Amino acid sequence: MKVPFVDLKLQYQNYKAEIDKAIADVIADTAFIGGSGNKYVQKFESEFAKYLGIANVISCANGTDSLEILLEAYGITEGEEVIVPALSWISSSEAVGRCGAKPVFVDVCEDTLLMDLNLVEKAITKNTKAIMPVHLYGNALNMEEVMRIAKKHNLIVIEDCAQAHGAKYNGKLVGTFGHASSFSFYPGKNLGAYGDAGAIATNDETIAKKCRMIANHGQQRKHDHIIEGRNSRMDGLHAAILSVKLNYLDGWNLARNKAASHYSKILDSTNVSLPIQNKNAYHVFHLYVIRSNKRDQLKEHLSSQGIEVAIHYPTALPFLNAYSYLKHQPEQFPVAFKQTKNILSIPMYPELNVEQIDHISKVINNF
Repeated sequence: MKVPFVDLKLQYQNYKAEIDKAIADVIADTAFIGGSGNKYVQKFESEFAKYLGIANVISCANGTDSLEILLEAYGITEGEEVIVPALSWISSSEAVGRCGAKPVFVDVCEDTLLMDLNLVEKAITKNTKAIMPVHLYGNALNMEEVMRIAKKHNLIVIEDCAQAHGAKYNGKLVGTFGHASSFSFYPGKNLGAYGDAGAIATNDETIAKKCRMIANHGQQRKHDHIIEGRNSRMDGLHAAILSVKLNYLDGWNLARNKAASHYSKILDSTNVSLPIQNKNAYHVFHLYVIRSNKRDQLKEHLSSQGIEVAIHYPTALPFLNAYSYLKHQPEQFPVAFKQTKNILSIPMYPELNVEQIDHISKVINNF
């Protein structure tokens, strides 16, 4: 049995009529480019803001841009520091470096692989300006503790929710705790467009205004360039597709939870480590990540059986070539360094059925 890592074609087929109509409407209106005049972009921004319970959603070209734009809007620049987890996609730290600041890495917890909040205060210096927590794999971090630390040290909090649309901590949606938050709508995400797209969410009207200007060539109105900005706009096609998909997000997250529960019930936990949901979190399982000290052999075995798998992420951020100038050593981030050798993401998507999960689990258990 062949099982894809994610089946976006099946998802499209299930909602084909609605998605085709959304695309056709945009084409009929030739509403391709985003911005203040695009009704499809405005509609999605309004709908996503309502879903989050946030005053402002500012769409942009991708999730990485949303982080960079936020850092620029907060004036974070050269000589300043931003705390990020040692295990994440490079966007988390890349955005910090691109604005001229220094990413300061904090190791992750052994059980959840989320940023270890017990280490955050030790990483704060006189140059620290912000904390950028990541809700990795869709597992919600303890944002109440993050905000406590930030308030104590007068720091900005930018939540990276790229993998956690609809995740909650203590019943509250992630992306609504920090001063601002970032979302990616990369196609494989829990809420995905049909290409790159992203968004910023914030209750801060001043920051929202700055972000919107930066993302649209520094304009308040067309040809009225207040600052030098950038071209980072969500197009009308992505916005219209996301408006359709947003209606199904909570149901899809529930389906992911059911699939994760079935995996966890059948997989032999004496041979592989299973994902741990953070305490008080609602995990939306963007990824279902197991761990094995024979990860590479297991990956090869699954691939040979037609089961697509991936590694998120093979190298912890401090040890990427991009950060060799920081001269980090494994003993500084022992958990992230070790676990990147063990982690393996197996198929996870809302349409994954019991037969497929049983088959994948049997192949893993037999190995």
